[in-house]
Amino acid sequence: MEPHCLGKPSDPGRGGIHKRRFLEPMTADTLANHRLVAPFGLNGGETGAVGRTSVRRKDGTIQVLASTERVELAAGEAITVETPGGGGYGKV
Repeated sequence: MEPHCLGKPSDPGRGGIHKRRFLEPMTADTLANHRLVAPFGLNGGETGAVGRTSVRRKDGTIQVLASTERVELAAGEAITVETPGGGGYGKV
């Protein structure tokens, strides 16, 4: 894990960002959690960041996907997955 991905009481995790551009048309399915409700903290720790999945279309528009969705991508389009960060852990 990268240090910035780990949750702490004052600085919960932010998650990671993964980007992929496709060279030919394809179908992508998403199945993800913590897109609306942030990962909870424990023992007084703060919540982590929610995740997000989006598609950058060839015309430059961004389409935000639901937590479970199927989407058709054209050659040259890209998908970005921002994973949710872990909730922080409070006092030990």
